[in-house]
Amino acid sequence: MKIHSIDTFPVAVPLTKPFKTALRTVTTAHSIFVKVTCDDGSVGYGEAPPTHVITGDSTGSVTYAIQEVIAPQLIGQDIRHREELFLKLKKAIVRNTSAKAAVDMAIHDLLGQLANMPLYQLLGGFRNEIETDFTVSVNVPAEMAEDAAGYVAGGFTVLKVKVGIGDIAEDIERIRAIRERVGQNVKIRLDANQGWKPKEAVQAIGKMEDAGLAIELIEQPVLADDVEGLRYVTAHTLTPIMADESVFSAKDALRVLQMGAADLINIKLMKSGGIQEAMKINALAEAFGVGCMVGSMIETKLGITAAAHFAASQPNITRFDFDAPLMLSKDIVAGGIEYDGTVIRFAEAPGLGLYQEGMELVEKGEGQ
Repeated sequence: MKIHSIDTFPVAVPLTKPFKTALRTVTTAHSIFVKVTCDDGSVGYGEAPPTHVITGDSTGSVTYAIQEVIAPQLIGQDIRHREELFLKLKKAIVRNTSAKAAVDMAIHDLLGQLANMPLYQLLGGFRNEIETDFTVSVNVPAEMAEDAAGYVAGGFTVLKVKVGIGDIAEDIERIRAIRERVGQNVKIRLDANQGWKPKEAVQAIGKMEDAGLAIELIEQPVLADDVEGLRYVTAHTLTPIMADESVFSAKDALRVLQMGAADLINIKLMKSGGIQEAMKINALAEAFGVGCMVGSMIETKLGITAAAHFAASQPNITRFDFDAPLMLSKDIVAGGIEYDGTVIRFAEAPGLGLYQEGMELVEKGEGQ
């Protein structure tokens, strides 16, 4: 079962509402879909959204990395020799993690088809359904409270709230407004997207703790490369601190874990370069007694399907941030995971459970 061709094609889907964080504002989900075809006619799919401010990847760089660098080294390789194949993928080009992730997803899709198993079962099969949170984009406090109330009315019981823009007082006011609006039974987790300095993060978190705002966790409060600062915040607050942009690889995870720099780790396939490396990050975290969340960039249901299969397969992954497809104006992906309110369920079809005919329409631009 050898790789015959690797093709890419762009997609774009408008969001229902602009998505704002401390790093960027997104109005349209742009992505590159990858199609890996084997010599027996089987096809696997993957996705790479260009997220310049986090991974450094652009539409052009993803396309070039896959078509001009990765594809020539993988075409002709047998997917049954998986470790050799993933090693070639990893060494094909430095960084370019989103491009690698898309190809990695497609190979895992094919491996699931080869085994005639849904991917989550092939990877471990720990759960057959998971529940996602919903993200509240950063805005003025009143608008964020209104948005949060709407998500709760829609059935969401866990909210991920973006902060890190403006001063500490404004961030606290945002959380206070949301908490007053949604009540105490809704979990609130914060994501500062690197928006604070270590000492001001400790100050802000301390004020939130004193105010009884009941924050479940705070994600990446400081700059990605400031692991010492991350450790400082973790050591000087009671609220659990989660590393996100500080962890791309298993090597990054090991450093954070050995330093005790975070209480939790957020794994994203676009950072790790795919499921193969993500499995290693999770295994390391589990060995250190540190739980993981799996999240995503602004992706279509294709990338989220792969991430959800990985997340459901492992017991150490206890939190799930897969709301991106719910922010899009339409679903262009044929097959894959299914949303039932906050619950995500998996098809019993092998691999990622995609419909090839429907995906071919997307490739032709007819499904967008």
